[in-house]
Amino acid sequence: MLTTTDERERLLRALALATFIIFFQAYMVAPIIPVLSTSFGTSVQAIGVIVPAYLIPYGVATLVFGLLADRIGIQRLIFASLAMFAVLTALTAGAQSIGQLTLWRTLTGLGASGVVPLALVLIGSLYPYEQRGRPLGWLFGAMAGGMAFGSTFGAVLEPLLGWRGLFVLVALAAVGVFVVLLLHRSLISSTRKAVPETMEELFRGYRDLIGTPRGQRTYGYVFVNSIFHSGVFTWLGVYFEQRYGLGPVGIGVALLGYGIPGFLFGPLIGRVADRWGRARLLPIGLGLGALGAATLIFNGPLILAIVAVTVLSLGYDMTQPLFGGIVTALGGKRPGQAMGLNVFALFAGFGVGSLLFGEALRLGFGMALGIFVMVQALATALSIGWFSAEIPLSSAPEEANTRAEGIH
Repeated sequence: MLTTTDERERLLRALALATFIIFFQAYMVAPIIPVLSTSFGTSVQAIGVIVPAYLIPYGVATLVFGLLADRIGIQRLIFASLAMFAVLTALTAGAQSIGQLTLWRTLTGLGASGVVPLALVLIGSLYPYEQRGRPLGWLFGAMAGGMAFGSTFGAVLEPLLGWRGLFVLVALAAVGVFVVLLLHRSLISSTRKAVPETMEELFRGYRDLIGTPRGQRTYGYVFVNSIFHSGVFTWLGVYFEQRYGLGPVGIGVALLGYGIPGFLFGPLIGRVADRWGRARLLPIGLGLGALGAATLIFNGPLILAIVAVTVLSLGYDMTQPLFGGIVTALGGKRPGQAMGLNVFALFAGFGVGSLLFGEALRLGFGMALGIFVMVQALATALSIGWFSAEIPLSSAPEEANTRAEGIH
């Protein structure tokens, strides 16, 4: 496909904007869990269910969107998904009970789940493998920025707009992003043609994706790493309220550091991964995540906890985008299926992580953090050998894939 660099870059920024809005909405909920708990007159554990109620259906639905993308094309799906996100986010503002709030969050997760995986598929079509680190850094940086600003401004704006006003504001922003993305519909439609396949071929595709050591360790780490980060992050609002007595605005400011490294340095981290190789950066990123969470175990000064949140975020920014880059090389003729499976593992892990940490909280924050840190530390140690093949190669992308597949 022929396209100018400027056209490609403008589409990249539009996709990053859409990704930012979706993650802003997903993560503006975590810091206002105490507010929602008071509003609906229930415990934080009960209201915390709305987080996995969004994330788990989101992850499951990505599998469907990924398959449909390979069969009927990307353009119609990405616009339909973004439109559903806008409408369902607006409807969430009218929830009158926890049941209604949970229902709208579940439906929003199902409807919105096509935008990010399809954006990642587009990146795989627009950029060769050896150049994907930077554009993937943009998208994952937008995810991180959505987490950071959603967490902060969700808490800061709630006293001014109310939680219902927050959802209305995000819905209006999504409509604006929809209009911006429409300007690039011709480029989107030209990137990849539909590839009709039988169900047998589709199932064979999943078998191929997870049937190699490279596929197994990559998808496995995406899942485990997302459990760790979501589990810790979802409950940070409650952590800062209980440990330091912060209100909504204070919680928002304390969480601002989560996502800032990826928002500012995501493309740079991607460039470094392309140049130095993911084998070096992945263990460092996993270890930084464990270090940040371990620091939160101790009752240190508030500033130390805020720095720990930033380190935790840097650990995420140095891992999940890099795993995404590996996945773009695994897809072959089924990029939608490969990326759909990646985002499924990511968001399923997000949902499971928030649930598991919520249950572990019955033992106290220190014990819950300790359990998650130990698992992440083990994952860090194992990653040093398991991802040693992910080094830059001067050969063609296809040859690089073959070599990496052959190294166990």
